[in-house]
Amino acid sequence: MRAQKCIELFNKAIVDYHATDHVDSPSKNPYSKNSIEQLMYNKCWIDTVQWHLEDIIRDPNINPNEGMLIKRRIDASNQNRTNLVEKLDDYYISIFNNVSVEKSAKINTESPGWVVDRISILCLKIWHMKEQVDRDDTSFSHKKNCKSKLAILNDQKQDLISSFDLLLDEYLEGKKRIKVYRQMKMYNDEDLNPVLYKKDNS
Repeated sequence: MRAQKCIELFNKAIVDYHATDHVDSPSKNPYSKNSIEQLMYNKCWIDTVQWHLEDIIRDPNINPNEGMLIKRRIDASNQNRTNLVEKLDDYYISIFNNVSVEKSAKINTESPGWVVDRISILCLKIWHMKEQVDRDDTSFSHKKNCKSKLAILNDQKQDLISSFDLLLDEYLEGKKRIKVYRQMKMYNDEDLNPVLYKKDNS
């Protein structure tokens, strides 16, 4: 799946979320179970919910207990995001793993799944920056500043589209070798986080 199709799915998830604009609204993913479309939509839905949780937790008047609950929710969300990125990498590996690779083929700095992750977050930045541009309760200078930022984000989007599609072409042509390193996050692992495993042994 190329960049523009990813963006279409991400934008749909963002628009669907904002129909209720609430972090506890259930996802109504319209795509077939286990399809790449369902996976992409889920990825951006998780990113969108987390975006708004990050806003909420920055309320200077938030109740500390509520803030801790949200922090734990964000922590779990980050793990879910990582798990989905790894599933996206599995999808791209399945496509390119049998390609005959040139001896001089190099490895990209990011796996396809993590590039897709960047595209999803960029779609969220663009949506929310446009929201700022369209506000009626702000100053001219605020709108001007946000329009300038929005232009940069859209320029970045076009560059990311081109770069990602070029990467997929290079995989297909054997000019680059697809290789994935799993994140192996430690803080959620009861065997690797010393706070957790020391607590179990106490």
